Amino acid sequence: MKKVALVSLGCTKNLVDSEVMLGVLEKQTYQFVPETALADIIIINTCGFIHPARQEARDAIEKAVREKNKSRYKKIIVSGCYVERSQKSLQEAFPEVDAWTGVKDFDKIGQIIEGKPYESAQNCFMYDHTSPRLISTPPAWAYVKISEGCSKHCSFCAIPSIKGPYRSRSIPSIVNEVSDLVAKGIKEIDLISQDTTYYGSDHRLKDGLVLLLEELLKIENLGWIRMLYSYPEEVTDSLLEIMHEERICSYLDIPFQHSHPSITKRMKRGWDGKKSLKFLEHTRKRNPDIAIRTSLIVGFPGEGEQEFDDLKSFIAQARFDHLGVFTYSREEGTSCFELGDPVEESVKQMRKHDIMGIQSELSYENNKKYVGKDIDILIEGTLKQDQSLMVGRGQFQAPEVDGMVFIPTEELKKEVINTIQKVEITDRDVYDLYGSLKR
Repeated sequence: MKKVALVSLGCTKNLVDSEVMLGVLEKQTYQFVPETALADIIIINTCGFIHPARQEARDAIEKAVREKNKSRYKKIIVSGCYVERSQKSLQEAFPEVDAWTGVKDFDKIGQIIEGKPYESAQNCFMYDHTSPRLISTPPAWAYVKISEGCSKHCSFCAIPSIKGPYRSRSIPSIVNEVSDLVAKGIKEIDLISQDTTYYGSDHRLKDGLVLLLEELLKIENLGWIRMLYSYPEEVTDSLLEIMHEERICSYLDIPFQHSHPSITKRMKRGWDGKKSLKFLEHTRKRNPDIAIRTSLIVGFPGEGEQEFDDLKSFIAQARFDHLGVFTYSREEGTSCFELGDPVEESVKQMRKHDIMGIQSELSYENNKKYVGKDIDILIEGTLKQDQSLMVGRGQFQAPEVDGMVFIPTEELKKEVINTIQKVEITDRDVYDLYGSLKR
């Protein structure tokens, strides 16, 4: 039996594609191993979004090549966005790789490994409820990808050129998949997409995401539904209204990217800081308990001290619950490529550090509001480094990117793991919370 190790790089949407590949191979009786050194076949699913992601992919390929050179029986397959974007240059750089495949044929991974002929798809692969899939996230939660591609035209982003225009899955397909996951014990479903709030627009559905949520709420024993990656102009009052339903996480992840009008205009993002602040005020008025996460880009061409000061002021006023910062990466094939990359890397890193310093103070202050309250927490398991601590998340904390809740326990309480429990929050630090089970 051939042993396979799959290295999944990049975003959560890539992870779902990797899980589909694992599902296909599981049906073909391959054996999975956790380390590439133990594998006969190494699969690397790459990200090609920005330079650091591509470098991470190249490092992973180089590591696989070194291991292959130690054993002539190993085979390397490289897939994903980086391959879709730059296959020719990668082939030239890594002739030791046995097969390359982009973003169209994840379901053909068996034929690709075996070197058998197959008909490549015309569009980016989009799985459905019938696709085999081996979930790799903790047993309490799973990602569900509701669309592929993107029809936005942000000047810094190469995703539309890699994955094509936005295509929504059907509501019945998503409902069937979620029903199956819930039947297997999944408590939290995280809906993901390049733009979740655009869902159904390609089929001219009005409030398509609301229609989807209404159907998902009919599924018995579904714990939480979380929406990730939204655009502010698509967050309707209808969506804010349905988010009052207790099973829908009162949480929005909105990448505002910047605040200064000249920068947002160059980014081809419709909203500047003033408009974004009005949106935040309206959203919090409608949903007072909502948690909002954003991501920002520093060092974009044209960002001087004045523009950066505007961004810092925006963050101080917006008071985001969670925030991430990226440094600008100049990307060929994007419309802002011709603007160059005038902000020095050291300045970008300094600005990133400054932003996170502001956010850490806001986050520590914000976490104070949870102390002394009894909150529903999804218990995911125990801390690897300390088995006396259980770890979980509230609705205001998305998996993998936000803080956690740590819950001391004298003994492992197996009956509460993978369940939603009341926890009294007793303390906080900058990003994480501490609490005790209400039993």
